[in-house]
Amino acid sequence: MAYTFQVTIDSADPHTLADWWADALGWEVEHSDEEFIRSMVTAGHATMEDTTTHRGTLVWKSGAGIRHPEGLERAPRVLFQLVPEPKTVKNRVHLDVRTGDDDPRAVVERLIAKGAKHLHEGSQGPSVWTTLADPEGNELCISH
Repeated sequence: MAYTFQVTIDSADPHTLADWWADALGWEVEHSDEEFIRSMVTAGHATMEDTTTHRGTLVWKSGAGIRHPEGLERAPRVLFQLVPEPKTVKNRVHLDVRTGDDDPRAVVERLIAKGAKHLHEGSQGPSVWTTLADPEGNELCISH
């Protein structure tokens, strides 16, 4: 049996980081169902302390998800979950972002302008990549 999965990234500010990654990948932030959230609070399954407002929308405080515009059949969901501690060491897992027809150098420059930090350049045989850190320090590689 083959299993499906989502990628989960710990975050101090999951909604802001989800916005950053959705922009970086050309993906979409999942819609927040405010009516459902309010119904969960009204029914006593959650409290308003479990929520926050992000860009004028009521959202769950604990996390935010992003999806490929072609849906989960195209790529797994990425969830950014709230954690209390900051990132302190190198990630053991990271995303390798392939730019397709877009110039990887231009993508790197765009992401740096939006808050990424350049970490280093890498190569192995004909493969070359740039390793960046997102605004919370999570590593990602950009290549063709």
